[in-house]
Amino acid sequence: MDHAEKARELFLEGYNCAQAVFCAFGDLTGLETDEAAKLASSFGGGMGRLREVCGTVSGALMALGMLRGYSDPKDGAAKTEHYHLVQEFARRFKEINGTIICRELLAGVRTVPGNDPEARTQEYYERRPCLRHVGEAAKIVDELLAEK
Repeated sequence: MDHAEKARELFLEGYNCAQAVFCAFGDLTGLETDEAAKLASSFGGGMGRLREVCGTVSGALMALGMLRGYSDPKDGAAKTEHYHLVQEFARRFKEINGTIICRELLAGVRTVPGNDPEARTQEYYERRPCLRHVGEAAKIVDELLAEK
C-alpha cells in the first residue's frame, strides 16, 4: 500500500485530514500512529475547524519536516532549502486545487455550521473533497521525497 492509499484509509477510519496524511508516513518517520496522531490532531479542519490552511497540507508539511527538515537554527542554508521544499509542495497542491486554504477548498460544499467536528457519515464522505485531498497531499510528499 502506498502512502496516498494509506492516508485515504486512515481518513476513512476517522482520523482528521492532517492526521491521516502525517500518520501515513509512519513507516518513514518512525513515529507510532498514536504519537503522530496526537502531533497532527490540532491541524484538522484547517486548524481546529478554523478553515485556514488545509489539514492535508499541514499533515504533509509535518511529514516533510520530519523527513527533510532542519534542526540547527544557525544553518541558514538548510532552512532555505527546507522552505523551498515547503513552497514547492504548496505550488503543486495549488496547481491541482487552486488553493491551500480549507474554506476555499470547501466553497460550495454544504457543511454543518459551528465549531464542532462533523459526524463521519457516508453522506459526509460523499459531499466533501477531503478524501481526494488526503491522497493528493500524500502523493505530492512522495514525489518530493523521490526527487530530493
